[in-house]
Amino acid sequence: MFTRFAIALILGALLGTERELVGKEAGVRTEMLVAAGAAIFTIVGISLPYLISSETGNLTNVIAGNSGFLTLIGNIVVGVGFLGAGLIIHTGDRAHGLTTAALVWTTAAIGILVGLGLYAFAVTTSIVIIVLLYIFRKLNISEKFEEHTEPLRR
Repeated sequence: MFTRFAIALILGALLGTERELVGKEAGVRTEMLVAAGAAIFTIVGISLPYLISSETGNLTNVIAGNSGFLTLIGNIVVGVGFLGAGLIIHTGDRAHGLTTAALVWTTAAIGILVGLGLYAFAVTTSIVIIVLLYIFRKLNISEKFEEHTEPLRR
């Protein structure tokens, strides 16, 4: 459990570094907490059947009859979605903070992967996301696209 927690913190910090370097709202500390929190909830969720069954001695029946612990993961997705929504600012015809909010949500997904023990997938997806954020920022693809489109109209 401690290894999973530590890996989630590290991956969250790496993901947050990109946002921190470009001066965005949710940086290293936020992403670390999101990844670690998601990992903690996931670890608790997958541990519950074992904790409950140690009292009854019947793991198979506990897992078969009590799959509600899996809803913890679904609730992480929803809860972090609300956190991300707080990062989005709508001014005039534009919305700001969408990438940062999406990264917070993705960081939670990576925390869930770590909490489940899927380290290779978590590390790989973290690296891919960091590289993509860097490449797209350097290419300014979204800014070039926005120059050729009209702002949103109500």
